[in-house]
Amino acid sequence: MVPYELYRLLQCPTCGSRSLSVHDTGVQCAACATEYPRHAGYIDLMPRGVAFGYVSKYVAEEEELAEELDYRDLAPPLLAAGVRNRALARLLELDRQDVVLDNGCGNARFAVWNVDRVGLMVGSDPATMFADDAVEQIALAQADSRRLPFADGVFDKSFSIDVLEHFPRDVIDDYLAEAARVLRPGGRFLVFSNTSDPSALQPLTNLSRWIGRLFVRAGIYDFEREARRKSDHIKALRTWEDVLDAMQQAGLRPVKIVFWNSVFTSFVEHVVMKLGEALFGRRTVQAPSASAAHADVADGTGRELRARQRIRSRIKQRGPTYYALMAVTLMMELDLYLFGRMRSGSYFIVVEK
Repeated sequence: MVPYELYRLLQCPTCGSRSLSVHDTGVQCAACATEYPRHAGYIDLMPRGVAFGYVSKYVAEEEELAEELDYRDLAPPLLAAGVRNRALARLLELDRQDVVLDNGCGNARFAVWNVDRVGLMVGSDPATMFADDAVEQIALAQADSRRLPFADGVFDKSFSIDVLEHFPRDVIDDYLAEAARVLRPGGRFLVFSNTSDPSALQPLTNLSRWIGRLFVRAGIYDFEREARRKSDHIKALRTWEDVLDAMQQAGLRPVKIVFWNSVFTSFVEHVVMKLGEALFGRRTVQAPSASAAHADVADGTGRELRARQRIRSRIKQRGPTYYALMAVTLMMELDLYLFGRMRSGSYFIVVEK
């Protein structure tokens, strides 16, 4: 979806001019004559003539990752994603008048889940693996967060979920500086990410991981897909002090902080969910086209994808499976309410410009 309201927020990411003209096939900058084409549901607003030193694997390997990421079809917000989403809406206090940016949106699932809470939801990402619902409901821009295609101070709020841990420090600094630039004075920005800080409750989470490793050795399931998904995690902000320093350097003042000590969450993710994936991901007799769908992925990844697709079809019906998973989600959310003041690696931080 490319609504008219999106055009009013734009500036040329190549030269910074706001003199843009909209035509049938996209947008053109009057100052530098750069053309930005419109595609099915989004505009290509990547800066031209800029050679960035760091390129995310989600951009460099977009075609290879597209199938494995299973990004097009969205389920309701449940389990760890559901905890993130509920915390996002609560901590950022989303309002029906807000113009909001999902900065580094991925498939834009968090934008879709919150689109009805705000006035205008914009999703921005350099990769174009957008969910089908996002293409229909969200104002989407293919853009680099180091050179955002938006004018100064046009967003009331923005958020960043599972992004900063992928970047080296210089990219984080550029990302946060741009995030601050496009916020209005007093605007708020929520970040969910993680450092390498240990939790005082680490022995409890380690127990869940130990149980999970027993199941892996027994051949019941594995964590290969998760390991690949996290293979580019850099964690340049290694400590909480690094996080505060980066925010201060960008001119962003912390106003709310909640840590995620994953006591309940670790048990769910390393034991309950993986057992469920082993059950729902078993191979069945398939038509040739269905078998070919996961021909290029490893066995463990294929099992996880099959489980996700089968469970997704059930929870969309809002039947017993949905409500069982919602109960598990609420149990996982207890980690925030019970242990949210105890420093850990994973954190939510709301900062204000």
